[in-house]
Amino acid sequence: MGTAGSTALARLGLPATGRPAWLGVAALGAAAVALGAVAWHRARSRRPRRLQQVGTVAQLCIYPLKSGKGVPVSEAECTALGLRSGQLRDRFWLVINEKGNMVTARQEPRLLLVSLTCDGDSLTLSAAYTADLRLPVRAPQSNAVHSCRVHGLEIQGRDCGEEAAQWITHFLDTQPCRLVHFEPHMQLRNSRQIKDKFRPTDQVAYSDASPYLVLSEASLADLNSRLKKKVKAANFRPNIVISGCSMFAEDSWDRLCIRDVELQRVMACSRCILTTVNPDTGIMSKKEPLETLKSYRLCDPADQKLYGKSPLFGQYFVLKNPGTISVGDPVYLLGE
Repeated sequence: MGTAGSTALARLGLPATGRPAWLGVAALGAAAVALGAVAWHRARSRRPRRLQQVGTVAQLCIYPLKSGKGVPVSEAECTALGLRSGQLRDRFWLVINEKGNMVTARQEPRLLLVSLTCDGDSLTLSAAYTADLRLPVRAPQSNAVHSCRVHGLEIQGRDCGEEAAQWITHFLDTQPCRLVHFEPHMQLRNSRQIKDKFRPTDQVAYSDASPYLVLSEASLADLNSRLKKKVKAANFRPNIVISGCSMFAEDSWDRLCIRDVELQRVMACSRCILTTVNPDTGIMSKKEPLETLKSYRLCDPADQKLYGKSPLFGQYFVLKNPGTISVGDPVYLLGE
């Protein structure tokens, strides 16, 4: 056998002597196939995937307080747990009752009027006809850590203090409440325990099930064309609103790319009575736009185990690749 053949066999861990010539040729052939396969896979991984522009980022919104007012931002970091802008994190603050159960606009519609914003290391709670309350973004470590329940799953939250509790309780004027903050070292909730369409690795803090909700302007416009009284995107609390696409195009977007960010669609968002709360007044109608959505946005009967009889509007996504996105960025459908 020649030197080249001996070298190739040696790379494969095979002895160069003591074997018939035909076996050496076969081994060389196998080596060539193996090396060719590696080269093909490397070339394929380097080959750019097909990108088809499907729209443009029209709005980005962070909801720091679960069921609180959204905070529009022009740019945001996409993390595994949702949008982030400075100290603002999506659904990292939560109102709980004395038993530790979450309090949302489903039970307290006026919660939608509460704004939570951050400026440096200061946190500000504000609402109409109520004096603002400033607090430190990071609650003192001496504050109690509560065991809370969000949609039946246990999760911790650091108490934001007595002043915050009194402010929230006074504004809602119904039951004693406390404000808690999720800290990065705390145990997350597993999304798959809420909806089995999620991966075992998908996790959230105080979000219902998913860190990202995507909605298109065209879908909202189609809904408003059927309503006597128009509603806003705020009724549905999306994180990313897309313009420049057809209505309900988001239902078929399996994987999106915005700059370096990649998002994977998991399932549709089933809508509840919270959508009937007017985000400007905090008044719940219990009817629209939910009743109209039920007339044309129910799931396929085969999917009733997953969605029940709730209408679908918007899509849940999880993060595949992190990065920063801005309003005005093109949105691409990622293909192979």
